[in-house]
Amino acid sequence: MSETIEQKCIAKGVKLTDQRKIIAKVMSEANDHPDVDELYNRVSKIDSKISIATVYRTVKLFEEFGILAKHEFKGDKARYETLNESHHDHLIDVKSGEIIEFVDEEIENLQKKVAEKYGYELVDHKLELYGVKKKS
Repeated sequence: MSETIEQKCIAKGVKLTDQRKIIAKVMSEANDHPDVDELYNRVSKIDSKISIATVYRTVKLFEEFGILAKHEFKGDKARYETLNESHHDHLIDVKSGEIIEFVDEEIENLQKKVAEKYGYELVDHKLELYGVKKKS
């Protein structure tokens, strides 16, 4: 089982106020890549005293400590997900905004091959594919 954001904060020495704990819990339970407005809507249902400014500051803090990853998908608001040890890529539906996480060994191997072809050792990469769902 992967670590929760709260556990990652404790391990990295991030001070957790009650409001930050709520934000961490909601973000840990997210099955999507919420933007700050979506995250604010979710946490405000739990504690209406949490301001959007607090959510912005907390997300930025978690990002700075390497707990959250920020994604700026083409033409969209910044979205966030828990930073995991396991690598994955993203397929984004440009109409619905749905984001699918995937790992494809063939793509991974091809990227390494391309880097080697040009005399590089691949140390990191980010792949975002954009598409429209086909009609069945």
